[in-house]
Amino acid sequence: MLVVMKPAASEEEIRAVCEKIQAMGFRAHPMPGAQRMAVGITGNPGPLDPELFEGMAGVAEAIRVSKPYKLVSREIRDEDSLVRVGDAGLVVGGKELAIIAGPCAIESRDQAFRAAERVERAGARLFRGGAFKPRTSPYSFQGLGEEGLEILAEVRGRFGLLIVTETIDPVNCDLVEQYADVLQVGARNMQNYSLLKRVGRSKKPVLLKRGMSATLDEFLMAAEYILFEGNYNVILCERGVRTFADHTRNTLDLSVIPAVKKLSHLPILVDPSHGTGKRDKVLPLARAAVAVGADGLIVEVHPEPDRALSDGYQSLYPEQFEELMSETAAIGRILGRTMYPAVTALKG
Repeated sequence: MLVVMKPAASEEEIRAVCEKIQAMGFRAHPMPGAQRMAVGITGNPGPLDPELFEGMAGVAEAIRVSKPYKLVSREIRDEDSLVRVGDAGLVVGGKELAIIAGPCAIESRDQAFRAAERVERAGARLFRGGAFKPRTSPYSFQGLGEEGLEILAEVRGRFGLLIVTETIDPVNCDLVEQYADVLQVGARNMQNYSLLKRVGRSKKPVLLKRGMSATLDEFLMAAEYILFEGNYNVILCERGVRTFADHTRNTLDLSVIPAVKKLSHLPILVDPSHGTGKRDKVLPLARAAVAVGADGLIVEVHPEPDRALSDGYQSLYPEQFEELMSETAAIGRILGRTMYPAVTALKG
C-alpha cells in the first residue's frame, strides 16, 4: 500500500503515519517527491484497508499497489528517481547522461592511470574498474583485490573521477564500500539475495546489472530487495541476455529500456560492451541506447585492449571512446539530454 500525503503535510504528520505502520508490525518507507511525500508499506501479508490511514491528519489518500515489486514501481512514485553520486553534484537519472568508463579490470597503476586520463579528457565523470573479478574460468585473471581498490582511490584523487567497482559477496562488500562511490552488483550476482540485502543497508548508491537470463520482473524484484532494506539509490543496468545468437557475446535487449521506464521510477543505464562482446558493435549500440531513452552508458575502455587481461576484445581504444562521447552527446541533445561540458570542448 502507498499512503499519499497532502502537499502541505507536516513532518509530524508524516512521522505519525510511519509510527502507525511500524506499530502494526510493518515497514514504512518514506518516498519524498517534488510535490508531495508518499509512504510505502511493506511486510503486510495481505491487502490493507485504505480507511486505516485516510482519516489521519495530512493524508490525501491510501492506494493499493498491485505490482509484486512495490518500492521500485511507478505506482508508488510517478516521477523519476534521481540518484546522487559523491559530493560533486553528479546525478544519475536527470537531464545529464551518466557515462561510466574504464577497463574491465584494474591490472596495474600505470594501466589505470593511462585509462583514467583519457576517460576524464573525453568527458566521463565516473570511472569503472574491477578489483575483484568473478570469472567463468578459475584460471582467468581474478583481479588485484585490495591493491586494485587502492589504485582506484588514487585515480579518484588524481583525476576527480568517481569510482564504480564490483562487490561480489556480503563480506567483500565491507571492504569495497571503503573505496567505491558506487557499488556494482554484477549479472552473476543479480539474484544473490544475501548480497542484495547487504548493499541495501549501504549508504552508497548501487548499480544493479541484469542477470544473463533474467526476465524484467525478476530484474525489478532484485532491485526491490535493495530498496526494501532502505537504500533507495539504485541504478539499473541492461547488459545483454543469453540467447541462441552467436554473432555477439550476448543479445543487448534495448526494448527493456522503455519497458523499465513505464514500470519503474529507477534510472537505467546500458552496457554495450558486455551486451555485444565485440568492439566494433559497441559504438552503434551505444548510439541506439541513448536514442531509446537510456539514462547513460557503462563502457569498457583500455589503453591497450589487445594486451588486456580481461575482456580486451570488447574494450574500446581511447580514440574510439572519444568518438562515442561526441556522437552520443549529439543524439542526446535531440532528446533534451545533456553531456558533461568537457565533451563540447573535446568536439570543438
